[in-house]
Amino acid sequence: MSDDAAGATAGESSEPRRAGETEAVTANRSPSAKRHASRAGFVPPAPATVDLHTHTLRSDGILTPTELVEAVAATGVTLLAITDHDTLAGVRELRASGATPAGLEILPGIEINTVVHDRDHIAEGEVHVLGLGVDPDDDALEAALSSQRDARRTRFEKMVTKLRELGMPIDGALEQLPPTTDEDALGRPRIARALILTGNAESVEDAFNRHLSRGRPAYVPREGLGPREAIGAIRAAGGIASLAHYSEAPAYMPFMRSLVDLGLNGLEVHYRAYDLSTVRLMQKVAADLRLVPTGGSDYHGDRETYAEAHAQLWNPPDVAGGVRAALGVSV
Repeated sequence: MSDDAAGATAGESSEPRRAGETEAVTANRSPSAKRHASRAGFVPPAPATVDLHTHTLRSDGILTPTELVEAVAATGVTLLAITDHDTLAGVRELRASGATPAGLEILPGIEINTVVHDRDHIAEGEVHVLGLGVDPDDDALEAALSSQRDARRTRFEKMVTKLRELGMPIDGALEQLPPTTDEDALGRPRIARALILTGNAESVEDAFNRHLSRGRPAYVPREGLGPREAIGAIRAAGGIASLAHYSEAPAYMPFMRSLVDLGLNGLEVHYRAYDLSTVRLMQKVAADLRLVPTGGSDYHGDRETYAEAHAQLWNPPDVAGGVRAALGVSV
């Protein structure tokens, strides 16, 4: 199969259409909405015991770290990575509180939204890199994440200002949402939830489609680390740098190889929104480039409960072993 053909297959299979949704509606969904769309009718061969991609309200999820681990443990998951955007605050919170349920192991993680220039195929000009098994106390990593959070805060304020100028002020609605600290990573989902409260959106997805995605009235381009800096910071902190939800990988192998040259050593093969044909394509990419296969639900909480998300997640048992081996941790 040619790279172009593989890319077409991956692109189609990673953007499932919902019941009653036309092709035009699917095309108009934002890149974020397409990434997070669920596989209708998918039944995993067995309940997943590993989830290496989740979020809490310390970034753009809606559950506290304690609420998340309680929900995760109830499904039978035994290895969980909390991968909040640009912050390890949730991991530190759990470590300090001792609130992790018995039988659940927490793998410290992050997700860094990296800025990519001059690549037309990259949605919104960014690729997301997961850092799995990083050292939460690594000073250089924390400095990089802090700079990311500062850039996020600036972007957030610019978008709030744009909405105000568009006649959609959300200042009061933001005050109704859970408070944030300097360790929390502000993002567009928080703005989307405020737009819902003010009646300017019906859902987070609707807010992105109408107001917040590239080409929409309140969009502001992201600024921050590039792949080189993010991958380097993750690897220096002892983690696996895994490219997240990038179903386009089979179609853009030269780009993938350039990331491997920068130190990328993992690929999210088992993503909740992928159908089986996409997973097979991603498995081949991981094997060809000798990348550690990872996988997760990318759970945020706006669409469903964790149990509902987990019901659509399949991570083969050998994923945990591969990750542990790459991190030098005994199985």
